[in-house]
Amino acid sequence: MPAVVERPAQRYVAERATVGIADFPRIADRLPPLIGTLAAHGVTPAGAPFFRYRVLHPGPRFTVEAGVPVDGDHTPAGPAFLGELPAGRYVLDTYVGPPGGLAAATEAVLAWGAAEGLTWDRAPGPDGEEWGCRLEVLRSDPREVPDPAQWVTDLLFRLEG
Repeated sequence: MPAVVERPAQRYVAERATVGIADFPRIADRLPPLIGTLAAHGVTPAGAPFFRYRVLHPGPRFTVEAGVPVDGDHTPAGPAFLGELPAGRYVLDTYVGPPGGLAAATEAVLAWGAAEGLTWDRAPGPDGEEWGCRLEVLRSDPREVPDPAQWVTDLLFRLEG
């Protein structure tokens, strides 16, 4: 069952791309080298890696960031950049299973929010639906949990206001 939670602001280092479902690995595969680069600079992740969906384009295509939470003022080399997840109220739901089930899990959360009368932090934009903060937080490390059916992903959607 989804729940509404308060989250503080969180700095992160990420890379961004606009991809379709078939080429999503192009951005997903950026997480291991991003984590490796942080480690090489003595930066320990301040939480689980995530995907931040910025724009949902028709098609479907997504402008998405592959990010790693950090503390402090680490300045990454391009194409990585430093960003900040906004503080606020979020709907949190936890999904267990392979990535192929995330779309249905997301739709269920959005339907639950609509039934609850919640308003998401999103707006129409020139290129599609723009989200203030919509996350898939990857709580399972595939090196430690090799079975995708057991992967744990937190879905977080920021509420308006």
